Amino acid sequence: MSIQFNDLSNLRGLVQFYEREIGKDRGYVSDNASRLKEFTADANNAWDSFLSLALPASGTWQYDDSSHTDYPIITADLTSGQRSYTFGTDENGNIILDFYRVLVADTLGVFHEMNAKDAQKDPNTQDFWDGRNAGGQPTSYDKTANGLFFDLVPNYTIEDGIKIYINREASYFTYTDTTKKPGCPGLLHAWFYIEPACNYARQKDKKRYATLTQAKLALEEKIKQHFSRRTKDEKPRLVPAYQDNR
Repeated sequence: MSIQFNDLSNLRGLVQFYEREIGKDRGYVSDNASRLKEFTADANNAWDSFLSLALPASGTWQYDDSSHTDYPIITADLTSGQRSYTFGTDENGNIILDFYRVLVADTLGVFHEMNAKDAQKDPNTQDFWDGRNAGGQPTSYDKTANGLFFDLVPNYTIEDGIKIYINREASYFTYTDTTKKPGCPGLLHAWFYIEPACNYARQKDKKRYATLTQAKLALEEKIKQHFSRRTKDEKPRLVPAYQDNR
């Protein structure tokens, strides 16, 4: 079952479970603004560690926090004469963690997938650095810092002519939240009070630390297994194994 952030009515919020895990009385966090802000910061740190587990484990069904109001796809205008484009955040200000597919539109508005290149290491990347600034429809891109550099300098302009599939940060909690829930499956919501409780115990309650660490490790495995098994709409394929008996 899903767990909301702070539930003063039924005592089934992340805050209330956290209070119990660290062995404190009801209201120890929820009735104290400073402690509530501290827990909120810890719960948001738990979001970052959650993503570090969920994103690498995701298969073809890429994970995104369901609390976001849009999809993890951003667009930008393709501008004639402009080779590099900077993307630090999506349209709603969420920090972009990674680009994993980039498409560019041709002069007719039809999108084409671009090839990812490392201009510093890959062979045949002279279009990025030879100084000739050849123009045309870009076919490859290089990721450097928070920007994308195209092999060819666009010689046409088209609105929203760049489309990028991204991974991004979560929709974080604020300490005034009540009914907001983590934007992930409810069976994994315990992560957002177990990890903060484990960190609390590590610093202030060594007796509880071992037990909470075991609970955290079990949840880590549960998170990775869940996201690695989400593509149930896809039929499994038999992949032949080759053995050289020479």
